[in-house]
Amino acid sequence: MKYDVYTGIIASKDYSVFDFTSEGKNGLIRKRIQFTPTEMTDVYNLSFGDIDENGEIDDFGVSNNGDRNKILATIAEVVKSYTHKFPAHWIFFNGSTDERNRLYRMAVGLNLDELSVVFNIYAIEDGEIVPFMKNREISAFLIRRKNVILKHEKGGQF
Repeated sequence: MKYDVYTGIIASKDYSVFDFTSEGKNGLIRKRIQFTPTEMTDVYNLSFGDIDENGEIDDFGVSNNGDRNKILATIAEVVKSYTHKFPAHWIFFNGSTDERNRLYRMAVGLNLDELSVVFNIYAIEDGEIVPFMKNREISAFLIRRKNVILKHEKGGQF
């Protein structure tokens, strides 16, 4: 994405959790990006939000720190890093609210050319998985790093 990203991101040893600090008009706010397995093979849910007092993600809070684009660019960079390490993983994400889902849809749409170089980007639209297209009402995203060769595609076994 065409924006600055946060540095000093701390990744867990298994690459499932990434923490960083938002710096803005409301001070320093701890943020977390987390990847958790779903019931579907090789599909991981991306969660994002403020870190609450219990050390958990609050994905409904609104910190309004004035650094939205930097945060979104940081999430995109973390997803690139995560999928570099786990290229066969699909990443599922959606907004915790309709407004956030719209924000993510707009951010992906505005940066689609750049993101499409690295990722295959799909959307969940009316319960169907379809290629992402700008200006469409969708409920979620499903992405995976491009140029992934799975074992079965090379003649191996799963």
